[in-house]
Amino acid sequence: MKFTRRHDLDPQTRIEIVKDVWLHQGIYGKMTQIAQAYHISRTFLYQLSWAARHHLEDLLSDPQHLVEPPAFLLEPWMFMLRLEGNCSIPSLSSIFKHFDYEPNSVGSLSESLQDYGRSVPSTLSMPHQKVVFYLSDEIFAIRAPILVTIDAQSTAILKIELASDRSAKTWETHCNDLGAHRFHSLGMASDRGVGLKAGYQAACQDGFWVCDQFHEFQDLFNRCHQLERKAYSAIGKELEAAETFANAKSEANLQKRLDQYERARQACEHAIERYDQLDLLLAMLSESLHLCSGAGRLRTVEDVRSNLTLLLSLIEEIDDEKLPKLLKPIRSHLDDIFRAGVAS
Repeated sequence: MKFTRRHDLDPQTRIEIVKDVWLHQGIYGKMTQIAQAYHISRTFLYQLSWAARHHLEDLLSDPQHLVEPPAFLLEPWMFMLRLEGNCSIPSLSSIFKHFDYEPNSVGSLSESLQDYGRSVPSTLSMPHQKVVFYLSDEIFAIRAPILVTIDAQSTAILKIELASDRSAKTWETHCNDLGAHRFHSLGMASDRGVGLKAGYQAACQDGFWVCDQFHEFQDLFNRCHQLERKAYSAIGKELEAAETFANAKSEANLQKRLDQYERARQACEHAIERYDQLDLLLAMLSESLHLCSGAGRLRTVEDVRSNLTLLLSLIEEIDDEKLPKLLKPIRSHLDDIFRAGVAS
């Protein structure tokens, strides 16, 4: 989505934005959703949140503590913008200059971030053996892979390292290093990266592998977004056809334009129906994969498998030629999706 500078956001609207941010802290994806709802950038969203918190601290603190040293606020603000807001260093510099924060030059900020990075170890160490469940993946910086493994329960980064490749040997060494730091892996969830899976299984032969549900169903959700865009396009074409019909004068032209409008209306209804059906079924699919039901009951593997199989069949019945192709690999991977429940 393209964001533009908003001068029309009055103070009350900004207060509502900050309230939404505070109410939904810690919910994955909610900040992006709020930013999209108000048509603002996430950077501006975090800026509003920080400014509101800063002013409330000033307002509610004792008088002698109203003035705080700039360094106290500078570092968390810098890290929040860099890590959560995904701000580039030049953008950080521009923001700091706007608020008269020091240091604010690109060079100084870059040097500070590098110093902090060098002071943080790439692998956590434990005094005693700790049993964990790995979540592992690769991210990229200028086409160079960065291998990351986190603990599924605490979401702590156990190890992060810049690597030369993503081969099985590289991942095996990565996992062996974690073992040397007293981590024992019960299992791992990841995408279907060939090197990642093979490397983990070579290093942790008694651990089990589980597929990453995000990657498993990602294509279905991408298709839902495509159908949503097509539905909005069809709505626009129906409105255009209605306006053309309203401007027709002769009886012959009226009938021609009416036929065109009827075709546009039917196409619009079909596009909306396809999107609505897939959107509803995917919401039900996501909910069915939760550990507990809405009533708080622990789901069983059999119930989840039954519900998921039914939902996939209903999705396939939607009039869309691409869905059967997207569902085929998912059906072939059902055992991997439920392996965690069976192993436990």
